[in-house]
Amino acid sequence: MQTLNFDNQFTQTLPGDPLEDNMRRQLHNAIWAKVSPTQVCAPYLVAHSEEAAALVGLTTEDCLSSSFLQVFSGNETLDGMVPHATCYGGHQFGNWAGQLGDGRAINLGEVTHNNQHWMLQLKGAGPTPFSRTADGLAVMRSSVREFLCSEAMFHLGVPTTRALSLIGSGEDVLRDMLYDGHPEHEPGAVVCRMSPSFVRFGHFQILTARNETELLRQFTDYLISRDFPHLARLHDDPRERYIAWFNEVCERTAKLMVHWMRVGFVHGVMNTDNMSILGETIDYGPYGWLEDFDPHWTPNTTDAANRRYRYDQQPAIGQWNLMQLANAILPLIEDTKPLEAALSSYATNYETQWQQMIATKLGLKHYDADLSNGLFSMLTEVETDMTLFFRALAEFDPSQPEATECFDAIYYQPAQLNETFVTSRGQWLRQYAQAVSQQDIGAERRTSMNAVNPKFVLRNYLAQLAIDDAEKGDYNHVNKLLDVLRKPYDDQPENEFYAAKRPEWARTRVGCSMLSCSS
Repeated sequence: MQTLNFDNQFTQTLPGDPLEDNMRRQLHNAIWAKVSPTQVCAPYLVAHSEEAAALVGLTTEDCLSSSFLQVFSGNETLDGMVPHATCYGGHQFGNWAGQLGDGRAINLGEVTHNNQHWMLQLKGAGPTPFSRTADGLAVMRSSVREFLCSEAMFHLGVPTTRALSLIGSGEDVLRDMLYDGHPEHEPGAVVCRMSPSFVRFGHFQILTARNETELLRQFTDYLISRDFPHLARLHDDPRERYIAWFNEVCERTAKLMVHWMRVGFVHGVMNTDNMSILGETIDYGPYGWLEDFDPHWTPNTTDAANRRYRYDQQPAIGQWNLMQLANAILPLIEDTKPLEAALSSYATNYETQWQQMIATKLGLKHYDADLSNGLFSMLTEVETDMTLFFRALAEFDPSQPEATECFDAIYYQPAQLNETFVTSRGQWLRQYAQAVSQQDIGAERRTSMNAVNPKFVLRNYLAQLAIDDAEKGDYNHVNKLLDVLRKPYDDQPENEFYAAKRPEWARTRVGCSMLSCSS
C-alpha cells in the first residue's frame, strides 16, 4: 500500500489528555485523548470507494492489499498515525446530555494530498474513554448503511462525510436492535470515514459548559485557520472573525437543509453532537428517504412519539441547533446581537434557497407559491412516491395535460385514486402546464429536472436487501448498490429494479420502515 502523508495538525496544535489509559473518564482542559483501535481476529473487505480512496492518494490495488485490510480494520497503524478520540457534548432530542465524545469513533490522523487534508476515522473499532457503558463496536447492518449512504449522498451532490472502506471484523457483536429485551449476536464491521474535519457543534458546547473559555478561544482560532482560512485572512479583529465564521456556519447549514429537502432525505438524529461545523451530513444512523410523501415522517423509532426530527421539521431544528452553537461561542463575542442577526439570516437564506430549489425541481425559472402549495397538498392526499413523482413530472407533456400515463406507477395505494383526487390532480397539472408556458420553458425542461431530481436513492428496503446478503457472506449486492448510486440522476435502464417504489412487504419490516439508533 502506498505511503500516506500524515501531518496531524489537530493533535499537534490542540491539547490532549495526559492520561493514556483507555478508561472511561471526563476530560477537562483537553480536546482529545489517545486511544488505539481494538484488534479483530479475521478482517475481510466488504467494499471500498475508489473515489474516496483517490482523495488520499490510494489506488484500487492499494485497497485490495492485505496491508490496507489490516490498517483499516484497526489491526495495524502506519507511521505518522496518532489514533485518538475527541471530547464533545451535545443536546440530544432537545435535552443537554453533558459529555458525549467519540464513543465508537477513533481518528487515525490527518492525511494531506493534492493540497487537501482529510481526517481518517474508524467507526466501530472498539471502546474509547467516551464510550461510557458501550463497547465501541458496530454491526454489519449499520455499517453497510453508513458506507453506502455516505457515498450515495456525495454522488447526489449533498455535502457529506465520505466513506473509504467497509471491513467485516470476523467477530460477532451483541445488540438489542429494537431495545425490546431481545439481544442477538450480529456480524461486526468497521467503516473508515473521511472528512476535512469531524468537529461538531458539541465540541464548542462542552468547553463553554465547563467554563474553559481560553481553550474555547484556542479551539475556535485553530478551526478557523485550518478549515476557514479565507476568514482568517479577511479579519484581523478576532471578534469580527468569530462573527463572520458563525455566519458562514449558518449559511452552510441552511444549504445542507435545502439539499436534504430536495432529495427527500431524513437524518433521524439531528442532535447538536451530530451537526458538522462544515455543513456536512454526518453520522448515518436511523436515516431514511421519504417514499410516500409524508412530511411528518421520521425513520427513528426513538423519536416515534414526538417526531422532533421529522422531515418537515429539519430546517427549524437546524436553526435551533445553530442557536445552541451561538450560546456556546457567546463568551468569545460578548454580544448577542450579531449572533441573533446571523440566526435571522439563516431563516431568510433557507427560505430563498428553498424556493429556488422547488422551482428547479419543477423545471421552472421562477418560484410560484400557489403552484408549490398546491403541489404539496396534492402529494399528501394519496400515498405518492416523492422520488418517482418528480421523475414522472419530467416526462409529463405540458401540451397534453390530460395525458397522465407517466404517473401510473408512482402511487402506493391505487384504490385511493378516486374521482375527487383525479380531478384535483388534473387541475394542478393544467396550472403547472400554464406556468411552463408563461415562463417560456423549452425542451430543456426534462434535462434540467432530471439533473436535480434523482432516479436512484438509497431506499431503506434496498439497503436491507444488501444487508441480508452481507450477513450471509455475499457482498455483491452492497457493491452493486454502490455502483448504481454513483449515477443517481442517470436513467440506467438496466437497473430499473433499484428505482422502483418500496414493495408492500417492506412497509412494516424492521430495517425497511423505521429503525432504532442501535449499531
